[in-house]
Amino acid sequence: MGWKKPQVIFKNWKILRGDKVMIIAGRDKGLTGTVSAVVRSRNRVIVEGRNLVKKHIKRTETTQGGIFDKEAPLHVSNVQLLDPVTGFPCKAGFRFLEDGTKVRVSRGLQASGSIIPRPESLKERRKPRITECGPRDTPKEEVLKRTYDPFEDGKKGLPILLKYR
Repeated sequence: MGWKKPQVIFKNWKILRGDKVMIIAGRDKGLTGTVSAVVRSRNRVIVEGRNLVKKHIKRTETTQGGIFDKEAPLHVSNVQLLDPVTGFPCKAGFRFLEDGTKVRVSRGLQASGSIIPRPESLKERRKPRITECGPRDTPKEEVLKRTYDPFEDGKKGLPILLKYR
C-alpha cells in the first residue's frame, strides 16, 4: 500500500440520473444505456445493465449465497451523452434561453446543437423528505410561537440599539 493521489472532484456535472449515454471506453465500448445513479464524490456513474462484474456473496442464515452480476461504476469521462436528434455521442454545453432559463445543449462534431431535456426521473426524489415529527423534534406550534415583542414596553417606534465602545 502506497500513497494515492487524491481525486479532483468535478463541480459542474453535465450528466444526470436518467440520461441516455454511450460508453466510449472500456469493455462495454459502444454500448448505450441509461444512467441509474451518479456518485459525485468519486466522479462516477452507474449505467443500467452495463459494466457488469461478478459479486461473490457468502451464504448466511437469511440469504442464499452465490455469484451474482452487479453493475460497477464507470468514470464519468468514459461516457458521453447521446444527442436527442442524431443519436450520436456528444458533449454537453449550457445556454440561456430568452426567458432566462438555463438548458443543456449538445455540442461536438456530430451534434445537432439541440436542447437536451432534463430527465423525468429527476422529478421524483430518491430519499423522500421526512414530514412527520419525531420524538426529539420541536413541534411546529412551539417553533412558530412569538417570544419577543419590541413594542411590549409601551414605547412607540422601533427599539433603539445602543452601540458600546
